[in-house]
Amino acid sequence: MHISEGFLPWTHAVGWTVASAPCLLYSLRCALVEMSAGPESRLRLAAAAGFLFTLSALKLPSFAGSCSHATGVALGAILIGPSVMPALAFVVLLFQALILAHGGVTSLGANLFSLGVVGPLIAWWVAGSRTPSRMRAFLAGFVGSLCVYAATSAELALAFPDATGSFSAAFVRFAGLFAITQVPISVVEGIVTAVVVTTVNSYTQSANGLTPAREVAG
Repeated sequence: MHISEGFLPWTHAVGWTVASAPCLLYSLRCALVEMSAGPESRLRLAAAAGFLFTLSALKLPSFAGSCSHATGVALGAILIGPSVMPALAFVVLLFQALILAHGGVTSLGANLFSLGVVGPLIAWWVAGSRTPSRMRAFLAGFVGSLCVYAATSAELALAFPDATGSFSAAFVRFAGLFAITQVPISVVEGIVTAVVVTTVNSYTQSANGLTPAREVAG
């Protein structure tokens, strides 16, 4: 998903930066509100950031001018909502670009749009709540991960259309190349997301003196 430094034409790099900027500014405001809401909110924020950084840093080579890895977008979207995810994704992507040479500064806007905007929104919609069943949490992790790569495929297809100028053909080509590694990775991410969400919800209810609900247990 991390498009490499200098891979996108400069016009596309600037365009995706402009598109991502309003989302990032709004998200930073939401993150500040979340941090001031209390220790429990800050703990959820830290857990989402750590999960996002860890999973998105475990990269595998891909054939589409990028790399494949789990994304970690679903857990954050479920625990704190999609509005905070662009801010977390920006910090994670900037650190990875500068320290790990993973992604790039010129492609930061495009990577932020796919990882911080598209993926979390879809995962949040699929999950439906902060206490989804195991199946909905799994689907959120699975679908959210795939949608990050669908967005990246669209970005690459816009930058490098088919020889005939067709966006659709280029999108199918990039998405098909990503799918070789990303589909099994997304299955694993769905399972991990379901386990973590179920554990967090059970712990939260136990801490509040409640018996875990049958829905949370799946």
